[in-house]
Amino acid sequence: MFIATLIAKDRLSSGEISSAEDALAAAGVHSFGRSWIEANVACDLLFSTAPQRARATLEGLLDGVDVVVQGEAGRRKKLLIADMDSTMITIECIDELADYAGIKPQIAEITERAMRGELDFEAALEARVGLLKDLGEEMIERCHAERVKLSGGALSLVRTMRREGATTLLVSGGFTHFADRVGRDLGFERVISNRLGLAGGKLDGTVARPIVGAQAKKQALIEAAAAAQIDLADALAVGDGANDIPMIEAAGLGVAYHAKPKTAAAAAARIEHCDLGALLYAQGYARAEWEV
Repeated sequence: MFIATLIAKDRLSSGEISSAEDALAAAGVHSFGRSWIEANVACDLLFSTAPQRARATLEGLLDGVDVVVQGEAGRRKKLLIADMDSTMITIECIDELADYAGIKPQIAEITERAMRGELDFEAALEARVGLLKDLGEEMIERCHAERVKLSGGALSLVRTMRREGATTLLVSGGFTHFADRVGRDLGFERVISNRLGLAGGKLDGTVARPIVGAQAKKQALIEAAAAAQIDLADALAVGDGANDIPMIEAAGLGVAYHAKPKTAAAAAARIEHCDLGALLYAQGYARAEWEV
């Protein structure tokens, strides 16, 4: 059996669910019934065949509604691996650091292209860090204090999955100065990220190797699953950029979160309207079950 979970940013009506059921029937996918996870917000539709056809039919059908199609068995995942920038937090930290250096447009353009998969991630990261040379270390602290905001639903996602026994891992192409604190604030068990070079209280324009890029993120997923004796099918991976694609493709449920087109195309599910709480609804958790 398969489940299509409809998750509304605002309100999900019975009429909209009926429209989804009718669309599935027209596509040759028979729904066996509906089950509310959260009244007027999230609802499961059960069916037995053609999950890819069901997903293609339902995605974009209803305004403001995200859709996650997956197998009914194993929907509650045992491992969470998540990107940080523009996923667990609302910003790209390197772009905000660049703002303090007065060069945000220049660096943000490189970031955008790298996240779209148009540039090699590692080379683009080194180029951007090089442009930040001589920025005072105190600007990192100021940036964290003034700019870093947790994404909606992030705290509940991590806390609820940890309560249920899941392994949690934050993997970031960003920097330890931010990731270690974000990981601690959200309750991740482990954090992997890049280390900025410092000399005399200033950035020295380098980033330590090996760089945490796309393959490092995927390898972190594989190693975390092996260490916890968890099958990759029981992992949930979420991210927004091209450097998240390998881990998203490797996980049992790989989710593109408000993502770049290349990442969205590679993912098994896309969250485009809702916040990260959608990933709890997708696992069948009603809001009353969330840790807040």
